[in-house]
Amino acid sequence: MIKLDEDALICDLAETYHIYDHRQLPASKVAVFSLGLRDNSRIKKKISNQPIDFDRLLLAGISDKLSYLLWSKTKDGAKGRNKPKSILEMLTEPKKQSNQLAFHSGEEFEQMRARILAGGETN
Repeated sequence: MIKLDEDALICDLAETYHIYDHRQLPASKVAVFSLGLRDNSRIKKKISNQPIDFDRLLLAGISDKLSYLLWSKTKDGAKGRNKPKSILEMLTEPKKQSNQLAFHSGEEFEQMRARILAGGETN
């Protein structure tokens, strides 16, 4: 867990157990505390590759179904117009890639700048 995201683990341990420096404890204790974290803790969501809590997904699905049922009883629903947007789809659709560049150092920026000015590509 530490290798995956130490910051998330630190936040979860601090929030749940008020452990602010896990390095003061034996590794076996930290492991036991880590296993006891709730399923929607930051680190467990990261391990399971689940960015959103299951409860939130379930509530979004319920809300979508209710909105769809109510919409179907309206004039727009009868004609198939103005269908309500799905909250569940908004939560689960992949985020659009930004075309912005980020650099880790000034040297990396200067190299990219030189490549662009020379007519090279940014990728």
